Amino acid sequence: MGHNVSKTLFCIGTKEATSAASSRRPAPFAMVSAEASSSTLSNSATTPSHGGPRAPSITILHFNDVYNVEEQNSEPKAGAARFKTALKSFADRDPLVLFSGDILAPSINFGLDRLVDVAGRTNFPWLMSNVDDNETGQPLADGILTHIMDWHGWKIGIVGLVEKEWLETLATINAEQVTFTDYVDKGRELATMLRNQGCDYVIALTHMRTPNDIRLAENVDEIDLILGGHDHVYEILKINDKIILKSGTDFREFSTITLSQEGTDVNVDIEKVVVDSKFEPDEDLKEALVEYEAVVGEKMEEALGTFSVELDGRFSSIRTQETNLGNFICDIMMAACNGDVAILNSGTLRSDRIHPMGEFKMRDLMTILPMLDPLLVLGVTGEKLLAVLENGVSQYPKLEGRFPQVAGLQFVFDPNAEPGSRVIRDLVKVGDEYLNPDTVYRHSLIRHDDELPVAARSGSHKSIGRSVSTDSALSTTSSGSVTSITSSKRSRGTLSRQESFHELEDLACKLAPKMDGRILVATDEIVENLHLKRAQRSVSVIEEEDEPTTPQTPKVPALE
Repeated sequence: MGHNVSKTLFCIGTKEATSAASSRRPAPFAMVSAEASSSTLSNSATTPSHGGPRAPSITILHFNDVYNVEEQNSEPKAGAARFKTALKSFADRDPLVLFSGDILAPSINFGLDRLVDVAGRTNFPWLMSNVDDNETGQPLADGILTHIMDWHGWKIGIVGLVEKEWLETLATINAEQVTFTDYVDKGRELATMLRNQGCDYVIALTHMRTPNDIRLAENVDEIDLILGGHDHVYEILKINDKIILKSGTDFREFSTITLSQEGTDVNVDIEKVVVDSKFEPDEDLKEALVEYEAVVGEKMEEALGTFSVELDGRFSSIRTQETNLGNFICDIMMAACNGDVAILNSGTLRSDRIHPMGEFKMRDLMTILPMLDPLLVLGVTGEKLLAVLENGVSQYPKLEGRFPQVAGLQFVFDPNAEPGSRVIRDLVKVGDEYLNPDTVYRHSLIRHDDELPVAARSGSHKSIGRSVSTDSALSTTSSGSVTSITSSKRSRGTLSRQESFHELEDLACKLAPKMDGRILVATDEIVENLHLKRAQRSVSVIEEEDEPTTPQTPKVPALE
């Protein structure tokens, strides 16, 4: 699973100002700013003038990629209510609040109509500058192309840009339904237009990988500052005297940016703000969240099981390598659908944290898997499985959600090879056997459009199993009915008759998923050893086939 279009439009929060021409219905949006402005929703919009002569400096607050509104058990405590307090602590600077995408999921993950409806209840502009809806000929989801703000005498122009790879992650939009314009070309065009309209500073809000932000910085001189998202990291880069800033994730941190005029130049000072316990939660927002939590709170506290190890759900891990969390989820997928293999886009796993050992609750599960996606088992040839794996590692080492987590499979890939030719074909194993390109395997996967293009859209597949929901499969498994599976030849094992029921229950509920070499990055030593093992296996099989068979006298079963 990947991003829905609804999560990646860009938001601008400003101090209170109204516009009679606004087509947005004002509504409180405390997660961004309690004082966000209205703006006309056209291809280009302008926020009304905000304050007299040009000030020597202005302050911008920037954040991106926020999901979990609850505060955390450890520092930084984060949470939406504490985040709001942290933002308000800078009110004396009269800051401009800018946001670079990924918010309000999963509330608006149900198509364009839902997004337009929810966005219409907010009171700030949403930008989409380089993707057009082919049906309307307008920016996707009624976004605006550019926005101009007269902020304390600074005329600020803003654009919102995404990468082409983002289109491949959309859950409810096919690439054929939209027109993408390269962010460099569109960024240069719109920044030039904003300059011609009198803007003296142009900011690009982006939602793309760092290498693409770097490409934008290297090729578009007309843009002064790039405020990005998508990578869930806090980083500051300087490319060609241009700053690229990503401000973390999940209400844990944000940035204060001070723009100050120094002669003909603009100086950029950045301060990272960590949302820890020194900020008290905002009482109004905390109370509102408590009301919502009361509806689901009891269910969220339901204990599903106990882990005796930590689970690694960090994006830096699950989007680049095998992890014990990925193995655990995929083992469950495979078991729930009785599959031969399971392949899961790591972008489906949303927690971006290490989960501590101990009791595992429904709240933890929903943090990892917030979307209720059904599971599906398809009959897929080995050749198609190879194509799925190639797609999964094609963007490595970028932190792409397409990177696979697997069960029932072992494969090796060479990151130095060309995309599409990275998986070492003769070393891919399904269970204990080497993959046969012509064999049809039972492939367990999440039924989601962005997972099907390679595996299923060719028309050669067929559904050969049932569909179950992800959360039901997981909650059943976590309570102890299924344990970790390490190959397609699965066994429940033999239990000692002396074990009491309580000992068995305790054993089953203490889960310890581990990494077992399912995904390997190729080195000379690894490839040589695996090829040697395959050669030895082939010799062993040949010797067994050459052994003369001796007729066996059937044994008479012993009578008890």
